[in-house]
Amino acid sequence: MTAIRLLLVDDDPLVRAGLALMLGGADDVEIVGEAADGDEAGALVDRTRPDVVLMDIRMPGVDGLTATERLRGRADAPQVVVLTTFHADEQVLRALRAGAAGFVLKDTPPAEILDAVRRVAAGEPVLSPAVTRRLMQRAVAGTGPDARRTRARARVETLNDREREVAVAVGRGMANADIAAHLFMSVATVKAHVSRILAKLGLGNRVQIALLAYDAGLLDEYQDDTP
Repeated sequence: MTAIRLLLVDDDPLVRAGLALMLGGADDVEIVGEAADGDEAGALVDRTRPDVVLMDIRMPGVDGLTATERLRGRADAPQVVVLTTFHADEQVLRALRAGAAGFVLKDTPPAEILDAVRRVAAGEPVLSPAVTRRLMQRAVAGTGPDARRTRARARVETLNDREREVAVAVGRGMANADIAAHLFMSVATVKAHVSRILAKLGLGNRVQIALLAYDAGLLDEYQDDTP
């Protein structure tokens, strides 16, 4: 089994030490580096080639949001899980829009943080639909939601009907096997649809599909079709 290469980014050395102690003991995780801010993280990613970056949002210098945007803009970008002390923070939502695969709270039990790292490394988001909606509802207030919806709907118009159904299912947090059963297709076909959606819309992961589906109002339109 190939170990998940994990980079820790936090300005607090005690937090980094605690995370390294908690996560480094797992047989399938290798801590390949530690960084104190986003700028240092970029250089370490070049040297260590991590699969997953566990990224604190609030840091002096280059913060986690800026660092996430920079990392996810790379051709061979690592997955990013955001660390935060807040349950619903507009900065978390901005990090997700920038391409983070999810977030965990700093007081999350070690086993759950480890599970989040494993899931992200496997290409799964670590964000429930309920949390996504709560974040969205908090962040869109007073920020031009109508304009956001108009832009989102224009983008999803490029999807065909089947791709739109898959996008809605992803937005609801359904796994590939559940989508396959719900839409009567194979898991391989679901994966192919997800890949085409990401390519068509220029998105980096399933969380961004979920956010766009929410923005466009697709989850409301299909609410009576819940499996």
